[in-house]
Amino acid sequence: MSLWQKFLRALGLRGNRRVFELDQPLAEALQHFAEMERRPQEEVAAALLSAALAQRQNAEVNLRRWRSLSTREQQAVALICLGYTNSQIAARLVLSPETVKTHVRNALRKFGVHSRAELRQLLAEWDFSAWE
Repeated sequence: MSLWQKFLRALGLRGNRRVFELDQPLAEALQHFAEMERRPQEEVAAALLSAALAQRQNAEVNLRRWRSLSTREQQAVALICLGYTNSQIAARLVLSPETVKTHVRNALRKFGVHSRAELRQLLAEWDFSAWE
């Protein structure tokens, strides 16, 4: 069973094919990638669509997690992602270093990561420049 067929089955379409129309540049790009990978265009399209859907789902999960943070936790996360240390965050937010540690620990737990580096990687595509 091809990746495309597995994808359709996962969507509950079993054999029914969805038809998508592509504009010329997108169709050419798909053809180019298929040729480069020496795979059928349908298979490449299915893989790309699957990856895009997974990325979208992860983005929604991260946004829900962000919204679950308190205002101070959001501030701490934004500053972590900008490369601030705990003591710099404490000074900037006029908090004790222990309070910052607590906010960081809570944010890491809510995002399901174990380190500041993992948190930065998880939110690498987010723009926190307005927090500077």
